[in-house]
Amino acid sequence: MIRHPQPSTLGPNPLDPSPSATEADRGHRPSLSGIILAGGRGQRMGGIDKGWQEYQGQPLIQYALERLRPQVDEVLISANRNLARYQQLGHPVVSDLQQGFPGPLAGILAAGRQASAPWLLVVPCDLPQLPLDLAERLLAAAEQEAAPLAMAHDGVRSQQLCLLLQRRLLDDLDGYLACGERRVISWIERHSWTQADFSDRPQAFSNLNHPTPK
Repeated sequence: MIRHPQPSTLGPNPLDPSPSATEADRGHRPSLSGIILAGGRGQRMGGIDKGWQEYQGQPLIQYALERLRPQVDEVLISANRNLARYQQLGHPVVSDLQQGFPGPLAGILAAGRQASAPWLLVVPCDLPQLPLDLAERLLAAAEQEAAPLAMAHDGVRSQQLCLLLQRRLLDDLDGYLACGERRVISWIERHSWTQADFSDRPQAFSNLNHPTPK
């Protein structure tokens, strides 16, 4: 059954809760593995490795780590280039099983197979203002609808790569990719899904898709 956009029912939320507040809530939520997608071709940025593109003096991968780590129990990085450099960040680095940059779903599958938690929180590496309550809101939406998939909605469009999914769905994802399919939304729509409303903070999903000036 396809779920349509559902607002979060958490009630009032601070615009940007502190990491310490998020960590305090860990005892009240399921275990989560975080996956940062940094394995793309970076075509819109001239083919560069987007995770190492700097924004305001810091690489994008560092923003992603700082904002994701407080929300999850472990972090895995999906990357296909500069592997040694990513490994220096202190988290497992997992490359796609297929060659040729097959897309974000391949990154989710490969990293998800190495994850230990029953829920996977997936984010792209190019959102320097990633919400610090992303996990909280997505989990609330998933639990409200008893759905195995939840994605963020910024009030205008779905953010398909800000995605929470149950790890048990990876077998289906494997089969989907084996058939040559690649579209993220088409795979999501194979399952029951819902959305968490972030229309109060659409700027949190502003991504960096062009090289910044030196």
